[in-house]
Amino acid sequence: MVTAPDAQRPGRTSARADTEDSHSIVKRVGRVRKSTFVRILVRVKTLLLGAVLTAAGLQAGDPLEVRSKGRADAPVTVYEMADFQCPACRMFTVTVLPTIEREFVQTGKVRWVFINLPLTSIHPNAVAAAEVAMCAARQGGDRFWSTHDALYQQQDDWAKLAQPRDKLITIAQRAGVDRGRLVACLNAGEARKEVELDAQRASRSGARATPSFYIEGGLLEGAPYTPDPMRHLLDSIYAVRTTRPPPTPR
Repeated sequence: MVTAPDAQRPGRTSARADTEDSHSIVKRVGRVRKSTFVRILVRVKTLLLGAVLTAAGLQAGDPLEVRSKGRADAPVTVYEMADFQCPACRMFTVTVLPTIEREFVQTGKVRWVFINLPLTSIHPNAVAAAEVAMCAARQGGDRFWSTHDALYQQQDDWAKLAQPRDKLITIAQRAGVDRGRLVACLNAGEARKEVELDAQRASRSGARATPSFYIEGGLLEGAPYTPDPMRHLLDSIYAVRTTRPPPTPR
């Protein structure tokens, strides 16, 4: 987990009542997995999805679609708040996310949404990388995710560059993004505004470190080193979200 040294805890608003059972699951897992998830916050009083949806969307209907995986109506939604220059985010993406995707996203249990949270005080190239990813998203298809994966896989090639733009563009181009359209998008500046709005809303959810995960009203800060802790948590929340209450006695 990477934490910005100058991050501040923002104010919060009311959460949905229907996440109470999920909160209790998150809390129980937190007691068991303290060494894996460095910080676990429950009863997060914000609606990250609602906040993000107020931004100008990339598409009509669902502005998060191009950076989401899984069914839009999946029982559980996970918002991963991450920084492309963050080593812990890279570790999670490479070692844990493929298993979670195979077992939960592809089976229809979980919708996975990526939210930008660049920690600019310690990762000076994070915003530039996020801009490239968001411009790739505007080209549709799987361009966002192919660029997302390539940026993490080749993080060492661009993270320490004084001027990373050309390298980032090349990485995205090799991942299937049209270079001309990408450059035009970057020059227009709209992607930067979108990244900044993402970061503001992620901060309002209480996230101060990367990666963080907002899951049905609970916030996890820090990533597991293996799939098991996240698998256990998602299984528990999925069970809560899909179990019907017993019938009311007559």
